[in-house]
Amino acid sequence: MDTNAPVTEAPATETPNRELLDAVRAGLRERTDPVRATGAQAYMKSTLPSLGVRVPEVRRLALAAASVHPVTSAGQLRATVLELWRGSTVREERYAAIDLTSLRLVARDQLMLPVYEEIIRTGAWWDFVDGVSHRIGGLLQAHRPMMTELLVAWSTDQDFWIRRSAITSQLKAKASTDQDLLRAVIEPNLADPEFFIRKAIGWALREYAKTDPEWVHDFVVEKGTRLSPLSRKEALRHLEQGTTAGITGAG
Repeated sequence: MDTNAPVTEAPATETPNRELLDAVRAGLRERTDPVRATGAQAYMKSTLPSLGVRVPEVRRLALAAASVHPVTSAGQLRATVLELWRGSTVREERYAAIDLTSLRLVARDQLMLPVYEEIIRTGAWWDFVDGVSHRIGGLLQAHRPMMTELLVAWSTDQDFWIRRSAITSQLKAKASTDQDLLRAVIEPNLADPEFFIRKAIGWALREYAKTDPEWVHDFVVEKGTRLSPLSRKEALRHLEQGTTAGITGAG
């Protein structure tokens, strides 16, 4: 489920913040929970070991370390994230690398795109991939023409994790959702039997249904049996019964 051989590598053009890296790595190991680590590794079906540190605690630790050892530029932050990601020996180091991308210094910075792509392609599992989905969404909001073209291309990529990222890129967009883009990234994947693609389609539709239930209802009706039962069930999960009663196979 994990790989250490990057398909696409983002360039690290500056020297990483070594103090920050040391603080993150030391802090994680201080919080090791061997019992929880065993269960976490089994749950994630991962060959990458776990320390058993809870995800919220990893986030708090990473951001606190960044406050004590601040990065000096966006380039240094990118280099630090990539160093932590590529040199990770435990899963939590990769979580911390993703958490560091939330710093304002790189908010909606399109130069972070190769970093996110490397995380998606080399992480190749749902926790890592979904960990940067809202970052991709932020880039879409800030750079619509460029990101729209990219996400449409991603929706037909050979790597299904890249395709999943295209589908989930607007999870938090709400009223800013580009309906044409949502349709464009879902349609090429309707026939894909991959669980994580079908789940992503349903997830994206379910979230948008909170904003525009009629659009989602009409989309599900339009696609009919081309939409997998899993995707359909997820898409309609929170719609009123009366709205879904006429949809064949609605779960």
